[in-house]
Amino acid sequence: MDVGVIFPQTEVGGDSGAVRAIGQAADELGYRHLAAYDHVLGGDTEVLGDLGGPYTIDDPFREPLTMFAYLAGCTDLAFATSILIGPQRQTALLAKQAAEVDLLSGGRLRLGLGIGWNKVEYDALGVPFEARGDILEEQVAVLRALWIQRSVTFEGRFHQIRAAGLAPLPAQRPIPVWIGGYAPAALRRVGRIADGWFPMVRPGGGLEKALETIEEGAAEVGRDLSGFQFEGRLEYGTRDHDKIAEHARRWADAGASHLSLNTMHAGLTTVDEHVAALAEMAEVLFSGR
Repeated sequence: MDVGVIFPQTEVGGDSGAVRAIGQAADELGYRHLAAYDHVLGGDTEVLGDLGGPYTIDDPFREPLTMFAYLAGCTDLAFATSILIGPQRQTALLAKQAAEVDLLSGGRLRLGLGIGWNKVEYDALGVPFEARGDILEEQVAVLRALWIQRSVTFEGRFHQIRAAGLAPLPAQRPIPVWIGGYAPAALRRVGRIADGWFPMVRPGGGLEKALETIEEGAAEVGRDLSGFQFEGRLEYGTRDHDKIAEHARRWADAGASHLSLNTMHAGLTTVDEHVAALAEMAEVLFSGR
């Protein structure tokens, strides 16, 4: 498996040196990719009340693609958005930004997309919240066309492009598009259009049923999933090396192609503590390499 780390957005996201320190430490310790979550805006719960999700105006989020472009210049890591809320963004601009990261990193980007949960963001960005699933499905087709074709003409419900294209094109043609989610509709969408999946369930805890739903989605469009990939997650918060190693083996046995170590929500408050946790777990995860 390709083993990487999740950038601890909400715990060191405002530290000006955190991006370089964690990225370079992960690279030097032998991790192969860095993944990052995405939120453009957080809602003020003192005014808006419960937002229906875990993050608010007080949770810092670095912008993933900008961060990856920076790290591409000082590490050999691959990168993954896990996930970026695609429908909130203008698709042609997203295609351009992702293409740039892919070029700067030498073709090491996976663009993970999802529909998100925060209506406050959608309202502020001028995108209809209720249409986000339909937008994403059309968006993926437009992204792939822009990454492959010199000149694109597309007439859809949400996108209209007439004889236009990106230059330069990305290194990967197309960039792999992964999708996150766990609702049945999201899983069927994964099966229909995604190159990979970011699960929110674990082996023995819903993964197998979710993969069956993904296969159902693929069957709807006659799609072959022989090259399909998915990424597991390890939680450092348990501090139990044997348990974490066992979880890694279970993900491998389940067929995961990638694995990410998450040090968030483990009581770590500084960059140095997160780096120390990555070093500690590198000895556990890479001892058999």
